[in-house]
Amino acid sequence: MTAGPAPTPRQAFDTLMAGNSRFVAGVPEHPNQDAARRAQVVAEQRPFAVVFGCSDSRLAAEIIFDRGLGDLFVVRTAGHVLGPEVIGSIEYGVSVLGCPLVVVLGHDACGAVAATRDAVDHGTPATGYVRDVIERVTPSVLAARAAGSTENADYITAHTRHTADLLLDRSRALAGAVAAGRAAIVGLTYRLADGTANLVSAQGLELTTTPAG
Repeated sequence: MTAGPAPTPRQAFDTLMAGNSRFVAGVPEHPNQDAARRAQVVAEQRPFAVVFGCSDSRLAAEIIFDRGLGDLFVVRTAGHVLGPEVIGSIEYGVSVLGCPLVVVLGHDACGAVAATRDAVDHGTPATGYVRDVIERVTPSVLAARAAGSTENADYITAHTRHTADLLLDRSRALAGAVAAGRAAIVGLTYRLADGTANLVSAQGLELTTTPAG
């Protein structure tokens, strides 16, 4: 986004989704990826959104949302699992950098969710710190199962929504920003095959359509 007044949460969301639409259509503009932009953001950064997504190599935020340098403050962990350092990073994006939008970005064929389903359903063990990732995804899988979910997409949606809810529950700074109208937290699920990002949850964002699922 260009210099000027900070965007509203809805403006930031619309900008992000417009970029995804260009990516899906195969007509990306690659904004803010040139030498001029590189020089412009040396002194400071003014990203318009925090994107907290899975570490999956197919989920590069600047590519799938057609953005460039200084546009997105990106935080990634396997299965977008939360820890203190992750919440602190997201709080920094909102409280210090002034981002009006936080996106939790899940995706289909998520290895962390699949491994957690195997662990829950079949007792499949995990080694090392992968076990910690599985433990943090387990509440989402159990909630989806309790709701009668059978499709993988349902588990991905449940985990994305659960992560967004946890951010509000665990962070007073984020909850306060949403309550004051300074920020919104949304959940998006990404489809690897066609590149679409679909809205599944929204807090603090005025919408004309209902989130999917």
